[in-house]
Amino acid sequence: MTVPGRDSICDVPGVLVGQVTDREGLTGCTAVLFERPAVVGVDVRGSSPGTRETDRLAPTASVRHTHALLLTGGSAFGLAAAEGVVRFLEERGVGLDVGFARIPLVSAAVLFDLAVGSPEARPGPGMGYEAAAAATGDPPEQGSVGAGTGATVGKVLGLERAMKGGVGSASVRLEGGLVVGAIVAVNAFGDVRDPRTGRIIAGPRLEDGSPGDTVELLLRASSRLSWENTTLGVIATNARLSKAQAAKVAQVAHHGLVRTIHPVHSTVDGDLIFAASVGGEVEAATDVVGAWAARVVAESVLRAVREAEGIPGVPSAPEL
Repeated sequence: MTVPGRDSICDVPGVLVGQVTDREGLTGCTAVLFERPAVVGVDVRGSSPGTRETDRLAPTASVRHTHALLLTGGSAFGLAAAEGVVRFLEERGVGLDVGFARIPLVSAAVLFDLAVGSPEARPGPGMGYEAAAAATGDPPEQGSVGAGTGATVGKVLGLERAMKGGVGSASVRLEGGLVVGAIVAVNAFGDVRDPRTGRIIAGPRLEDGSPGDTVELLLRASSRLSWENTTLGVIATNARLSKAQAAKVAQVAHHGLVRTIHPVHSTVDGDLIFAASVGGEVEAATDVVGAWAARVVAESVLRAVREAEGIPGVPSAPEL
């Protein structure tokens, strides 16, 4: 039985989210900070990822804790925004104590939004710093904000027939105190469907303007495939997890993408999910955390497109 909460990733104690949105350049970033160092795992399923400091999240890597995560637009250029998050944390004395310095450990992942808005508008250190400084425990804004500002979905017929993506967040609070939350930036090649009804909410627009089935269109449009896609997510929980268990939760959480995005994990997507154990105050089976993580990821994807705002030439689901 679930217990009502504020229904966002910030329901997890110790999780703060800050976002910066460039509405002219149509890009932005979403920073997730931890009031206490978190145990983080990662699982990458797409074939075209862009990442920073993800190798150290492997179960066999030595460093255990992470101080912040960053989801950002700007493709590979946007990874520079992580430097701003690092600087913000360093100024506040947050980081791994190595005796003569504290080193903030920040992992990041990017999505491709350069084809929307201005290709010269890219998150940099200044924007990353601003996102970190804006981080609070309030429910984050959803839709066309932060890392999802320039996000689009349903691109099998080209960007000119795509629809708007965005950022979504959801959570669940269970009896016994377990909380699992997610925030997802949806910039998928495939279409987004409600798994409860099978209805396509956002996807490639057909001649009549309605969203179509990407899989059915794939064969005749395969020559137009591009790598301008990626769905990025962060799972947070107050369950006590090792790095290996966090990596497993991230792996299982991808089922939330499988339920809502068709197709997903393609060669032209860079799909990635981080999973963070924050505080470790609750004992819970890894399978329980992973199963609920998949559910909140699915709900976050739906909210991302339902809250999105259209831009010239790329309408949103609410507009249709």
